[in-house]
Amino acid sequence: MLEVRIRSALEKIFLDSRDTAPDFDRGSALLGERFAFQLSLKHDGWGRAEALLRVDSPLKERLRLYRVGNVPCELPAYPDACDEDYLTTAPGLFPDPLFPLCEDRVEISGFSRTALWVEVDIPRELPAGEYPISFTVSCGEDREERTFFLTVIGRELPPQKLIYTQWFHGDCIAEHYQVPVYSEAHWRLLESYLKGAHEDGVNMVLTPVLTPALDTEVGGERPCTQLLGVEKEGESYRFDFSLLERFLELAQACGIGNFEISHLYTQWGAKAAPSIYGVERGERKRLFGWETPAAGPAYRSFLRQLLPRLTDFLRKKGLENRVIFHISDEPEEEQLASYLDAKEGAVPFLSGFPVYDALSGYQFLERGAVEHPIASTDHIEPFLEHHTPGLWAYYCCAQNRRVGNRFFAMPSYRNRILGTQLYRFGISGFLHWGYNFWYTQNSRAKIDPYRVTDAGRAFPGGDAFSVYPGKQGPIPSIRGRVFYHGLQDMRALSLLESLMGREKVLSLLEREGPITFSHYPRSARWLLDAREEANRLIGEKL
Repeated sequence: MLEVRIRSALEKIFLDSRDTAPDFDRGSALLGERFAFQLSLKHDGWGRAEALLRVDSPLKERLRLYRVGNVPCELPAYPDACDEDYLTTAPGLFPDPLFPLCEDRVEISGFSRTALWVEVDIPRELPAGEYPISFTVSCGEDREERTFFLTVIGRELPPQKLIYTQWFHGDCIAEHYQVPVYSEAHWRLLESYLKGAHEDGVNMVLTPVLTPALDTEVGGERPCTQLLGVEKEGESYRFDFSLLERFLELAQACGIGNFEISHLYTQWGAKAAPSIYGVERGERKRLFGWETPAAGPAYRSFLRQLLPRLTDFLRKKGLENRVIFHISDEPEEEQLASYLDAKEGAVPFLSGFPVYDALSGYQFLERGAVEHPIASTDHIEPFLEHHTPGLWAYYCCAQNRRVGNRFFAMPSYRNRILGTQLYRFGISGFLHWGYNFWYTQNSRAKIDPYRVTDAGRAFPGGDAFSVYPGKQGPIPSIRGRVFYHGLQDMRALSLLESLMGREKVLSLLEREGPITFSHYPRSARWLLDAREEANRLIGEKL
């Protein structure tokens, strides 16, 4: 007997699942949207068998099929820092990587489930109407047919206004593929990964003018990826922006038009300079590092010479309104003084370019230490209560209770809900630190992302990266795709607001009570129904 079921993209189909999820055989989407659902396959024979898969649909040329892979995770949740809304807190195998299915054959098992991810890219010029997507699965003498009905609404999904950045780690790419940094092979890989990031909604990229001083052990050093060429002569510096120019042009060609300049000081307090290399007396050497005080005269002199030239270069590239700077990531209250000292050595030379930093404490804004905060989702309430203009949000491993996140062990609705929350509170930007952090904690050792998914039992699985390395580029993940669906929800709600007004949209979303970052419906069905209702109302306005 062959078993074929259609499931929503919000279900996680585990290998040992009995698959009691509800059937999902119809949905709707707007023009220019990417829609997804899943097939759950199993047979009752012994061991593995090869099944033939045939797709018949007017949208067949717009379909992409993936086999859902499963990866191990030793730390799916912090034992003392989680809540009841996890699928499990036990180590195990989790469905996540999406391997392109290039043939019409798929292996299925009598002992565990096989999940296929079906993605539909809806053309902007497609006529409105209902489109069947039919699947015929054959295995030996058994044959099953299933059809999904996709209703296309004749309204175009508006462009994404939210700035979304997931920190892009070029050193991890170079190390995994064993290619020299900024060799031609590395540039080809960077292009592939930038395109992959853009496909998941990323429209701002961490730009390593200096090697990012992020998640690096004190005294340690990550591979040098600085784009800045430096030549030191006495106390003067000459700068070469040619690599930076190439990076900027490549990112824009890949669809990413906004840039965040890597942090000017070390993480967690801005106490030192990042690792910076340059040429002095014909020798390439490290000019600054952990031994260099952030507020010391040597590094201040360097920034005083660099930043005016860098900002002038960015202006000439037409990027004045599309670039932000960072001082230091995640400063705490006790580090306020060192943060302010560091800021004093940089901001006067940024010529009006904005500075954004991720932090949890409202006191940084209250005391004027930061003008553009990126607030953690579990500490965002004071920022919202004071109507902070242009507010950004972020989450990482610490946002593990009540709020949404993208950990393996969380249900997918807890990932996608963020789009609705970002819309609800008018958030301008969102930051997540791990597009492809393929190291253990503090960058002590490189890892195989298919074997180690928790940074060496340091961060809950799903926190450190959203893509896996393929032969020539990224393998996407369920988590990256589901988050993108949340971004599409945000865009659809904005369209509905333009047609009906904000109050009516909020009344639709809050029929069961107010939505905050920590209080929201814990239900895949609620998310799917809310989006269907939004689509229906948009369609009525045609």
